[in-house]
Amino acid sequence: MRTRIGIMLGAVMLAGVLAGCASFLFSSPLQKAAVRGDLQAVRTLMDQGAGADKEHLTDAYINAAGAGQLQMVQFFLEKGVDLETRGTCDQPVYNMGGGFTNVSMPGATALICAAGHGEGRVVQFLLDRNADVNAKSDFKWTALQLAAYLGHGQIAKLLLDRGAEDISGALKFVRQYNRHPEVIRLLEQAEARQLGTAPPVVASTEPEPTTPTLKKRAQKGGRGEEEAPPPMAVPPAADMIAPSDVDTLPAMRAKARANAYAVVVGIEQYQQKLPKADFAAHDAEIMGQYLTKTLGYAEENVVVLLNDRATKTGVEKYIEGWLPDRVEKDDSVFIYFSGHGAPNPKTGKTFLVPYDGDPAFVDQTGYPLDRLYDRLSTLPAKEVVVMLDSCFSGAGGRSVIAKGMRPMVLSVENPVLAKGKVVVLAASSGAQVSSTYDQKNHGLLTYFFLKGLRGEADRNQDGRIELAEVFEYLKPQVERTARREFHNEQTPQLLGSPDLLAKDIRLVERAER
Repeated sequence: MRTRIGIMLGAVMLAGVLAGCASFLFSSPLQKAAVRGDLQAVRTLMDQGAGADKEHLTDAYINAAGAGQLQMVQFFLEKGVDLETRGTCDQPVYNMGGGFTNVSMPGATALICAAGHGEGRVVQFLLDRNADVNAKSDFKWTALQLAAYLGHGQIAKLLLDRGAEDISGALKFVRQYNRHPEVIRLLEQAEARQLGTAPPVVASTEPEPTTPTLKKRAQKGGRGEEEAPPPMAVPPAADMIAPSDVDTLPAMRAKARANAYAVVVGIEQYQQKLPKADFAAHDAEIMGQYLTKTLGYAEENVVVLLNDRATKTGVEKYIEGWLPDRVEKDDSVFIYFSGHGAPNPKTGKTFLVPYDGDPAFVDQTGYPLDRLYDRLSTLPAKEVVVMLDSCFSGAGGRSVIAKGMRPMVLSVENPVLAKGKVVVLAASSGAQVSSTYDQKNHGLLTYFFLKGLRGEADRNQDGRIELAEVFEYLKPQVERTARREFHNEQTPQLLGSPDLLAKDIRLVERAER
């Protein structure tokens, strides 16, 4: 049996590798834009007729799911792409050297592609839309088989909970390589329950390799440059991926804001192996959805940069190039950053840490806060709101510092703010640490900011929510939760010129019914 499976899998891989080379070289501009999450480029290409090619449209949708581009998946579905449409998924698989190779998998659904790439939020979204959990690709692979084979234990558990049936087939593939004993145990328990002889559940605390790591291995050719992933955790049902209460968008419909622009950045995993900024990418992803679905921003006016898209060059491009090219007099701008901040202990300057940033060389690799404020202050906009779910002392939480350096007291205050059009909502002050709210899968500041936008901050119930209202709502909530849950002092700050802070900076206004 093992030999037969190996031969079959080898044949699949060989066919896929040959097709994968062609797919990589000849993927359409629409697919490339969808995979990198460039909604503006996708809209432009669609307007130019790219969507008329059904194969290109289908592959763009399916590979956007594999890339974890949830907003892009939603966009294609809203444009009429069938949930169960089938196309070619660019999928990493194990090669003979123990690393990864990209292959093309024809006949895959978006659910299969997302499961194979370990994109849990997309998998959950598609399942919530009633995607066929037992669909098979042309290679006869199901979402469960791929998730189990690649060690995505949480996704395998989710698929089983949603009715995935081919447990024995998934077990065969995983046992062939015997790489993921925790996933094997999960499947054995599921099979035993299916047969009515369930063994006791055993959970592990081993971490799961992230999807970006798998993709990086595949891009490198996957031979000897990195080890195969460690065993995957199979958490108890209570620890499964579960959306927070703020992840479901509110039903309210806001007035359109055609003259509002936003750059949203979330960095959870860093190139330099810095401590993980838990939920930072999720923060940014949900913030982007609120902007376009709740706050009335046009989708083409919102840029969302997650993890490896948020390099220093990428951040500079959109802050210093994209915004100045678009923002005109009396427009509004919103900048959001969730991730690590860092200080230069010698100069006292503060920096945002991009994906490729290094605290040991923060002057060269970080993005200075004073530069951010200065560039934003030159925009012709009437107001610029900067939200920083980060901290800069180097004392932990969402801040980092070069090895051997001591944490310090810093401020995100800047002379530019005292006289300009820029207002800053910061997660904490001085030497404080910005907390992650694990129970809600968000940064503490972001969670209560989103709660405020849902209506909690609209104390007078007039259908309008201003920045000052949100701050008045979230400040005591953040302080109280930080003390009770984390034994931590965290005091959000709202910084800017007194004249500007006295004005009504409107974040959302309910549309007329």
